[in-house]
Amino acid sequence: MIKVIRFSALMLFGLTCVTANADEAAIRKALSLAMPASTVDSIKPSVIKGLYEAEAGANIYYVSEDGKYLIIQGRLFDIAARKDLTEEKLNGTHKLAIEKMGKENMIIFKAKIPKYTVTIFTDIDCGYCRKLHSELDQYLAQGITIQYLFFPRAGKGSESYNKAVSVWCTDDRNAALTTAKKDKSFPAKTCDNPVDKHMKLAEEFDVKGTPMIVTESGKILPGYLPANQLVEAIEGEKNPL
Repeated sequence: MIKVIRFSALMLFGLTCVTANADEAAIRKALSLAMPASTVDSIKPSVIKGLYEAEAGANIYYVSEDGKYLIIQGRLFDIAARKDLTEEKLNGTHKLAIEKMGKENMIIFKAKIPKYTVTIFTDIDCGYCRKLHSELDQYLAQGITIQYLFFPRAGKGSESYNKAVSVWCTDDRNAALTTAKKDKSFPAKTCDNPVDKHMKLAEEFDVKGTPMIVTESGKILPGYLPANQLVEAIEGEKNPL
């Protein structure tokens, strides 16, 4: 069975640490030099001999066993199986990262009869985020529980960021979020909050726009989807053709 790597925006970096054979400690050292801001969680052999898979937060990188070359952006495909192996791995890291965030650090709208759970990166001032939230009853009726994380696209200190903090610091966060998404005024507040953590996770997920939906398996569905289409996407994921 033939397996190849198909690269999108492939970037190779020469690393300063070289080893004769695969050496996890040496590879970690090389990665720390190439990506000092990243923490490598695990290093495992990939399905290609001589190529190792490094997990760092919600990201996956590939590194040669001699520590000389690093693939920053790439997808590993199994041609015979018609399968994106990197996507499968990324889904797993996404799922774990959301679990680590913890439900206590989310604003959750729970369906009465829950069948599915999605996590949504949202911006209070985003038009499609507001449209999605205005249809919240439709999602809940379909059995979709929604877990919100904030991603104010204008950045920390922006009006959207301050609104997110105020919503979190309100006694009834669910009601406050609904009020904010209707563009109605509410008291500005500050307190200890997880908004910066949400934004850091969004960066790891490479969120470019909002809303961004993440399924229970960790699969990313970018953009707004009506409730019935979201159910179809989730069911299609469970039962692929």
